[in-house]
Amino acid sequence: MALVVQKYGGSSMGTIERIRNVAKRVAKTYDAGNDMVVVVSAMSGETNKLVALANDISEFPDNREYDVLVASGEQVSIALLAMCLKSMGYKAKSYHAGRFP
Repeated sequence: MALVVQKYGGSSMGTIERIRNVAKRVAKTYDAGNDMVVVVSAMSGETNKLVALANDISEFPDNREYDVLVASGEQVSIALLAMCLKSMGYKAKSYHAGRFP
């Protein structure tokens, strides 16, 4: 058994159908007997939308709050992927690795 780390970028996570495809890939690798860690980006275009919102609300957004805002895109993606995997019968949990002092 190996630990496999997979990373999926924004275009791979861009739509619900693409998230389902990622879930199938993750499941296939897991079914082959591997432990899994999956890292995802925000859905395609989401980070740009969040950055634009931050810049619209403040000329100089607070660094901490900016980080929290931008990280929310990844939170959405991993939550949707975990939900999809669970609906397929797999145990999955989303985690947030951010540090916001």
